[in-house]
Amino acid sequence: MNQSTPPVTGFSALPLRPEILSAVDALGYTTMTPVQAQSLPPLLEGRDLIAQAKTGSGKTAAFAISLLNRLDETAYHTQALVICPTRELAEQVAEEIRRLARHIPNVKTLTLCGGRPMGPQLASLKRAPHIVVGTPGRLLKHLAKETLSIGRVESLVLDEADRMLGMGFIEDIDDIDDYLPQVRQTLLFSATYPEEIAQLSAEFQTDPVDVRIDVGEANAQITQRFYAVERGDRLALLLRVIDEQRPQSTLIFCNQKHQCEQLKDDLWANDLHALALHGDMEQFERDRTLIQFSNGSSSILVATDVAARGLDISELDLVVNFELSADPEVHTHRIGRTGRAGHEGLAVSLVMPSEANRVGAIANYGGIRITMDSPDALPASTPFKLFPAMVTLSIGGGKRDKLRPGDIVGALTAAGTIEGSQIGKIAVLDRLSYVAVTQAAAKAALTLLNDSKIKGRRYQARRQR
Repeated sequence: MNQSTPPVTGFSALPLRPEILSAVDALGYTTMTPVQAQSLPPLLEGRDLIAQAKTGSGKTAAFAISLLNRLDETAYHTQALVICPTRELAEQVAEEIRRLARHIPNVKTLTLCGGRPMGPQLASLKRAPHIVVGTPGRLLKHLAKETLSIGRVESLVLDEADRMLGMGFIEDIDDIDDYLPQVRQTLLFSATYPEEIAQLSAEFQTDPVDVRIDVGEANAQITQRFYAVERGDRLALLLRVIDEQRPQSTLIFCNQKHQCEQLKDDLWANDLHALALHGDMEQFERDRTLIQFSNGSSSILVATDVAARGLDISELDLVVNFELSADPEVHTHRIGRTGRAGHEGLAVSLVMPSEANRVGAIANYGGIRITMDSPDALPASTPFKLFPAMVTLSIGGGKRDKLRPGDIVGALTAAGTIEGSQIGKIAVLDRLSYVAVTQAAAKAALTLLNDSKIKGRRYQARRQR
């Protein structure tokens, strides 16, 4: 069943519990996005649903609202299970659920992912969480140990279902399904729609509502430019693009891990603050990199497609395809990282002669006409520096030490030398915390954190490159 597009309306038009409407209002969600307007009515009716829309379109809020609306917070068993392909995405989904549940008392949402010690997870599972968000491997470990019970789950969500298929998680999902009740609501959310998605839907869903947000509609706010360039001239052209735009945040895609590292080093050599993100990095390195980029402490992130999946940056000024993807659907997903939430965006693709066939595939897939621009249209690059306005400081303590963001703010502002306006985003992990401060306040903040106590204890603080 395909849904026709209804008019986009406010959330108050839906039969939502007052606590959710209050949270939506507090978060500034004034009107529904297209995917929310099409998916929420059938979700609230308890229908199965398969939805395709780009990253940043509001898919997470759509299924989070539906899960919370039917939740019975007085019943202490796991009522909803959300499966994600990566830990980063799982943590972002769990945080969005918590934000929307802020006015519903005693809702317990637990993240179960690999790369984290089992001990704290086992302790948290002693009282069953209402909602579990996790990755397939770690969920199966807990199910095998019988530390997680999902036999009474009412809603199953497969988020980024296309990515899970691509990462080979289908067998794990099949195994998890053996522990789930046969009668339940099953939701599939995906950024792309490969043929295998239909097969997955047929296996797990019953008469699902099919919601697809048109590719052209989704990327209508994005301007695309394609520049013809020889392989050896790509870096020089990239520098000219960045010099022309002077973006606060840029995401550059490469197809190879080693290319990410090489390009990062080349950008640093040209006085541009850049970080790399790819699958060969340790989990703590990935965490740190994502935090630095999302809090404005790095201007440029060079990433592979797998590593960037689940990256949630609300205002990304520029996306660059340093190498074109062989899959036009992946290209659409890449450029959809900019131009989100109604903002205008710019996507630039550097096209080598060997990639001409990929340009044709992108044009056919998107139904667009592509004109190749000459690099001569860009102004000549002059020596310049592009460093971020913020700096990230790490603190050697986290949730296991009972640290909270408010404790860190208090430590920084107690002496009166640093104002609250100079403090940016704070991320408190299990054993580490990260705080962004302005460049001007970085030296003083580092001294304060190393010389002062937080909740009666001293923690070592470091400035991140």
